[in-house]
Amino acid sequence: MGLKFRPVDSSFYELFAQSARHIVVGAGLLAEMLADGADREAVASRMRDAEHAADETTHAIIKQVNQTFVTPFDREDIYALASGLDDIMDMMDEAVDLILLYEPSVLPSELSNQVEVIQRCAELTAEAMPRLKSMSDLSEYWIEINRLENQGDKSFRRILASLFSGKYQPMDVLKLKDIVTSLEGAIDCFEKIANTVEQIAVKES
Repeated sequence: MGLKFRPVDSSFYELFAQSARHIVVGAGLLAEMLADGADREAVASRMRDAEHAADETTHAIIKQVNQTFVTPFDREDIYALASGLDDIMDMMDEAVDLILLYEPSVLPSELSNQVEVIQRCAELTAEAMPRLKSMSDLSEYWIEINRLENQGDKSFRRILASLFSGKYQPMDVLKLKDIVTSLEGAIDCFEKIANTVEQIAVKES
């Protein structure tokens, strides 16, 4: 059996872990944005800072790929992972920005279900990224992310049904649909990351 050469350099794993930690911060800010009495301007400002920090980490990963002759796993998988993590942060930033800009008169309590799913996905992703180095104990991660994504899909459909039930003013429906769609987009991105991790693990096994 052939042996795979794995570089000793651990900077990629550290950068992926750092990127995931940014997402945990962003998920926390998203929850703050939905809280009663939240200073939305302040929260949105902190989210912009967090998104900028996440962008810098993504750029650092891409730069590292371009400067490294032998990468720890396939370059296309590194790009996919870096891009996917960045997409999650972008979707959360979009949701926060929309809440700030649209100033919806009401935020359905059901939105908290989506945000709880996002926070749990963020925690699981942050726990999983350091394990890329050993490729161990990752199957439970992608299985649970898939379960949470299905839960998020159900929540998304219920919220849409509620929005179009006639309980909300037409303008509020339009605003809230955009916000809810951004949250759903973030959850979908978590599943894409989990699928990428699964593909990497299969290739490296």
